[in-house]
Amino acid sequence: MATLKRGRDYRGFILLSILLGTRREAWAGHIFYSLPEETDTGSFVGNIAKDLGLEPRELAEHGIRIVSRGRTQLFALNPRSGSLVTAGRIDREELCAQSARCLVNFNILMDKMSLYPIEVEIIDVNDNSPRFLTEEMTVKITENTAPGVRFPLNEARDPDVGTNSLQSYQLSPNRHFSLVVQTGDDGAKYPELVLERVLDREEEAVHHLLLTASDGGDPPRSETARIQVTVVDVNDHVPVFSLPQYQVTVPENVPVGTRLLTVHAVDLDEGVNGEVTYSFRKITQKILQIFQLNPHTGELSTSEGLDYEESSYYEMEVQAQDGPGSMTRAKVIITILDVNDNAPEVTLTSVSNSIPEDTPPGTVIALFYLQDRDSGKNGEVTCTISENLPFKLERSVDNYYRLVTAKKLDREKLPVYNITLKATDGGTPPLSMETHISVNVADTNDNPPAFPHSSYSVYIPENNPRGASIFSVTAHDPDSHENAQVTYSLSEDTLRGAPLSSYVSINSDTGVLYALHSFDYEQFRDLQLRVTAQDSGDPPLSSNVSLSIFILDQNDNTPEILYPALPTDGSTGVELAPRSAEPGYLVTKVVAVDRDSGQNAWLSYRLLKASEPGLFAVGLHTGEVRTARALQDRDALKQSLVVAVQDHGQPPLSATVTLTVAVADSIPDVLADLGSLEPPADPDASGLTLYLVVAVAAVSCVFLAFVIVLLALRLRRWRSSRLLQAAGGGLAGVPASRFVGVDGVRAFLQTYSHEVSLTADSRESHVIFPQPNYADMLLSLESCEKKDPSLTSIDFHGCKDEAENIQVSSLIHLSLHP
Repeated sequence: MATLKRGRDYRGFILLSILLGTRREAWAGHIFYSLPEETDTGSFVGNIAKDLGLEPRELAEHGIRIVSRGRTQLFALNPRSGSLVTAGRIDREELCAQSARCLVNFNILMDKMSLYPIEVEIIDVNDNSPRFLTEEMTVKITENTAPGVRFPLNEARDPDVGTNSLQSYQLSPNRHFSLVVQTGDDGAKYPELVLERVLDREEEAVHHLLLTASDGGDPPRSETARIQVTVVDVNDHVPVFSLPQYQVTVPENVPVGTRLLTVHAVDLDEGVNGEVTYSFRKITQKILQIFQLNPHTGELSTSEGLDYEESSYYEMEVQAQDGPGSMTRAKVIITILDVNDNAPEVTLTSVSNSIPEDTPPGTVIALFYLQDRDSGKNGEVTCTISENLPFKLERSVDNYYRLVTAKKLDREKLPVYNITLKATDGGTPPLSMETHISVNVADTNDNPPAFPHSSYSVYIPENNPRGASIFSVTAHDPDSHENAQVTYSLSEDTLRGAPLSSYVSINSDTGVLYALHSFDYEQFRDLQLRVTAQDSGDPPLSSNVSLSIFILDQNDNTPEILYPALPTDGSTGVELAPRSAEPGYLVTKVVAVDRDSGQNAWLSYRLLKASEPGLFAVGLHTGEVRTARALQDRDALKQSLVVAVQDHGQPPLSATVTLTVAVADSIPDVLADLGSLEPPADPDASGLTLYLVVAVAAVSCVFLAFVIVLLALRLRRWRSSRLLQAAGGGLAGVPASRFVGVDGVRAFLQTYSHEVSLTADSRESHVIFPQPNYADMLLSLESCEKKDPSLTSIDFHGCKDEAENIQVSSLIHLSLHP
């Protein structure tokens, strides 16, 4: 089938060209053909003579021929029929791989000057079956794996495109597994094995399955691979690649065997479960022939020469698998750079990247092949290496050379040798090529890690932030590779019943220590640790170092006042000072402590505020409150002192306490000046206190009036009795009552009680009139009466005053608060 792409009708264009006589020069159309692949040689593609508006016999007259751009000639011209035919078998997959469209472009040269572009699309046919990279796949699954876990399988590759490409996967029937198919961003289909039921290793240790891959061709093609599922013991971790994608760019003429990159995966398990092996996962058979992957080291190297003209870009997937079979994968992208193809080439046949330091002279390190695709003198290649290296080159057969040791090696002087092979041809100007070989001198694990010091002391302030780095230790191991890989750990010990690991942790790789707690100097002042550095040799060697962590005190505790103690409501008691106190009289003492140490716990006392400046003084170091001068009558009854206690930290911390000193020689003096103790600080509290005082005064007045009435009645009755006795009436035989209503009054007084407590800073004010005091007063009156019934009113009132004094002295219980 052929299609002519033009901007106008073809026949009209040909007619117009004939009339104008410019048919060949004016032709600028784009001729497009399509052809199925795998056709026989000489198969018809299109009538090129007709599409060019020529007769078949005119092809030779105009010198028409095919001009290609360096590609192998795929088409030819049939001079008799003027047709374009195939020159050989055409494989679409070889030309265009899996591109959606496969177009072959070339030109038709006519009259030596005119070019006509031709484009042929190669149509895909279903000539390839899906093919697995390996005919048998091994999957290892731990027996405790939960159902639903998926395990990636190697996908099949079908070089065909469209419906002829891979379309589906099918798993052989079984009761333990099922199959799901994931579709990638590029449209590729990835099979995954899904565990449906828990495996039992004792019941069946190996499961054999069949995976079938089918395309959508007509008729469809399929391929089958065997899956061997091995049930293994528990595997806690899966390998993890250091990078999700590895990229490297290399020139096209790198020697065979050159290490392009190294993929690295880590499995945290130990033993067989932690042994990681590497293999290709997503790769074509052609790429598999070009690159090789070391299953143990992960080194990706070339197994044959690269050619930019064949492919400038390679993409593959590698997978890392541990002993039990857990897998992970990463993508590898290799870009090929184009260079001068006529430069000499060095092909490494074999290279020993690591040799023992006791290797004798003459040992072959590398075998390589020199070649140059040029001929003659331009193809004559010489190879040299640096003269200051303990190696030399020896000629083998043909163009093979051997790199051998020239003298004994010493790893302590130089552990790695970077050898440059320089191949130079004999052309003018000469072209050269350098290949680098890195040779490691291996060592045995004969040196343990060594710390620079035998012990370390670390000083950190208390209240440090949690998780902060506090110190770092480093041990050096002169060995190489795993023998020099040092890991750090802390010895197991306890502090206050808790393991040291709960206080301090260490980074096993860097040796950095971290504080897991905010340390408190008041709890403990030092920690004694032992750090162990161990290499990864076989057997491992280790060394220890002692580490002392000292906690430095910080001024983080304020002074705590022990006396006078502060009640829960924030008030303090009242200290009494007699007015007769001399200067230096000890009124009270402020006692305080500080939980810090050193100068942070040194306390000093000072009088911060006083209602009467100069009346009291506070000892700087003792906290004793003494009178600074003699007390005078003009000094107020209530003295308020604010004493500050301060430590000597930086910055200093302090606490204050307020003392109330009552200046009085006797209790009645205190009661007389009760109102003066009321602080005017809080209007609400002052008002409440005033109400309470008025209430107490009213109750006291009522009480006194009641007592006076009783006394008046008693006196009246007594006088009446005296008058009756004097008159000598008939009542002389009647005994006079000792006290009219005394029993009733006593009972009343015993149930009559008031309580007053006045505070300057609180509304909880009350006055107490204890019960027994009233009875005592009455008993005193009675005793006066018993002493002499004939007492005069003046004597009686004297007894009454004495009883009232007893009442006042025993009645009032005053509690003053600042």
